[in-house]
Amino acid sequence: MKLLKVVLDTNILLVSISSKSPYHWLFQNLLTGRFDLYVTTDILMEYEEIIATKYHPQVAKDVLRTLLKLPNVHRQFVYSRWNLIANDPDDDKFVDCAIAGNVHYLVSQDKPFDVLKNIAFPRVTVLNLESFKVILLGPE
Repeated sequence: MKLLKVVLDTNILLVSISSKSPYHWLFQNLLTGRFDLYVTTDILMEYEEIIATKYHPQVAKDVLRTLLKLPNVHRQFVYSRWNLIANDPDDDKFVDCAIAGNVHYLVSQDKPFDVLKNIAFPRVTVLNLESFKVILLGPE
């Protein structure tokens, strides 16, 4: 069975880490290899920075160490910068990773990614967390 290839926006990963979060199902399914996560060095650096700020620097290190050991987490090299997110250029790293990794979905709740709906090429499908849950786990 071919796994879904996904890029997770930082806020999506952030809300899924805590076992008390209603979104912890995402982190659990990542840990059990239910989907493939694609990341770049820039994405990993942002993950670490934001997790350290919201939780604790040690939590950030532990999460990154875990991610880098998982066989379903893939380091992606980006060959082209597409500059598709004019409203928030910092989000371009997620789009560039999604394009380079030929992923199925970029999962985010952020509005700047809405611009991708009107771009035919390169095609990047953005899903919110609930839509991704239905695709990954099926309807409840």
